[in-house]
Amino acid sequence: MVNQPTTNKINASFTEKDQKLKNNMNRIKHKIAIISGKGGVGKSTVAANLAMAFSMHGHKNRVGILDVDIHGPCIPKLLGVKGKKCQISPLGALPVTNPEGIKVVSMDFLIQDQETPIIWRGPLKMQAIKQFLSDFMWGELDFLFIDAPPGTGDEPLTVMQVLPEMDGTIIVTIPSEVSEDVVKKAVSFSRKMGIPIIGIVENMSGFTCPKCGETVNILGAGGGKRIAEELNVPFLGQIPMDAQICEDADKGKSFVAAHANSASAKAFEEIVKKVKDFLKIKK
Repeated sequence: MVNQPTTNKINASFTEKDQKLKNNMNRIKHKIAIISGKGGVGKSTVAANLAMAFSMHGHKNRVGILDVDIHGPCIPKLLGVKGKKCQISPLGALPVTNPEGIKVVSMDFLIQDQETPIIWRGPLKMQAIKQFLSDFMWGELDFLFIDAPPGTGDEPLTVMQVLPEMDGTIIVTIPSEVSEDVVKKAVSFSRKMGIPIIGIVENMSGFTCPKCGETVNILGAGGGKRIAEELNVPFLGQIPMDAQICEDADKGKSFVAAHANSASAKAFEEIVKKVKDFLKIKK
């Protein structure tokens, strides 16, 4: 009996935190996770440029991106806010806003020494992700993109458990046959978690020589489209290789804004249209 009040207090605390997270997320219309079966497919680059593309196409200052890669966050660098720190207000922490008006939250903003690794087990990572969603003042948003680390581990699992009402996942892959097996795992993961699959994006899909115009399929061809057809999953499009994407990412500049007429930027535009179509159908 002595311990009962303490137990009630703890349970009330958990309920209060859960309600705070729910209230926070209810102010965001659409929540989409960007995942991949393996690393090295350019998932974060796709996530950052998709956020920029949505911002440019009718959602200025209404887009946020949550970087839940606890051990290797790179969204801040891609969006030009590397080295920034979160401001704290009486009501909660404020996301960092990039020059184009995208709200960003990342572990990168909270660590003092950028060279010291974060050595955390699952429970600590789960707690941090919940705090990102509940304790930051995201405000009214049309879209929140969640950039998860590769694979099907703690971070994407936590996101899907905490946000069961999430609109869906976008799975990023590359054209090679090697990547097809891990894409299947990402598709299976989303389905087992009961989260809709918005579609597959095939990144690094061929390189067109700027001098001669010849297209070379350096990493193979059509792997993303093949696996989408095989698993009956929507195929959102192919993003060609473009050296400028890498250059702009290193500088924290928006590729889709600076090179709107490029084939890769137009591919992002088409993906935006298909995602919006999916969301209308889902309603």
